[in-house]
Amino acid sequence: MQLYGYFRSSAAYRVRIVANLKGISLDYHPVDLSKGEQRNSASLARNPQGLVPTLITDDGQPLTQSLALCEYLDECYPDPPLLPGDAAQRARIRALAQVIACDIHPLNNLRVLTHLTGALGLSQDSRLAWYRHWVATGLTAVETMLEPHRGRFCVGDQPTLADVCLVPQVFNAERFDCDLSAYPAIQAICEQARCLPAFAKAAPEVQPDAR
Repeated sequence: MQLYGYFRSSAAYRVRIVANLKGISLDYHPVDLSKGEQRNSASLARNPQGLVPTLITDDGQPLTQSLALCEYLDECYPDPPLLPGDAAQRARIRALAQVIACDIHPLNNLRVLTHLTGALGLSQDSRLAWYRHWVATGLTAVETMLEPHRGRFCVGDQPTLADVCLVPQVFNAERFDCDLSAYPAIQAICEQARCLPAFAKAAPEVQPDAR
């Protein structure tokens, strides 16, 4: 399988983590978001949204949207499961993942931040305030949601889809110097996860297109 992504894309980061957890080898193709390569004709043919990641399956099908890709890989390679437990536990895992992937990340990804300072004329300080506001709003909710069911990781003692989403989001928050002191549970979980080879090998700084 082939993965088209960008080293700092948190969405592509999620898919790299899942592939590593499952022991799947992906042929990685960098798409440089800083140069707009996601909008060239070849990229748009793979992903009409002009986004990353895109996964090309073994039979040549292009699949998009990181949560869909994570669940695709989980269904194809079910061990270890990203969504373990009963229906209620799986719903809790999905809820945590979606707070991050659907409520925090879309407001703060590159195309939104570029639009704020470009078409809307916001200053860099205003852009940063926007970013930090939505990170704080989302992570405050996540910190509270974690408390009833967390173990070493978000839900229990094994990484799940929730951790796959959380670690890249925290990486991005650290890049923008967000104050994470109010989130001790999140920080502890990320510290545990980053020690695992699957997460360490997926980190942006060790990708072939890192700079």
